[in-house]
Amino acid sequence: MVKDKYEKLFALRGATGCSNTEQDIQDKVYELYEALLERNNLKEDQIVSIQFTVTPDLTALNPAAALRRSGKAQDLALFAAAEPIIEGMLPRIIRVLIHCYLPIDHRVQHVYINGAEVLRPDRVS
Repeated sequence: MVKDKYEKLFALRGATGCSNTEQDIQDKVYELYEALLERNNLKEDQIVSIQFTVTPDLTALNPAAALRRSGKAQDLALFAAAEPIIEGMLPRIIRVLIHCYLPIDHRVQHVYINGAEVLRPDRVS
């Protein structure tokens, strides 16, 4: 990764809803990751790290493992954690935070899909 005066560290956010099956978690994590890369013209070698959180009702598959199973992020630092249990929280949600280097004038495109749009309607395009 080459960092210079034309690049800046950004934090991309996203979330997806899914059912509690290995296949659906795998599919939805892949879809979310690909959408973030595509919308931000991001390559994996620009990524520093990826952190996932999951609501406590998603137990079938770790989203970091799901991403690796898809063949993506093989050399990246991945981490997953449980969301805190909050009264009224939206169920069956996987959130992601990607730290990456992009051009200094980049306009970040966050991605909220599959029912997660209600979390940040201000960031849904």
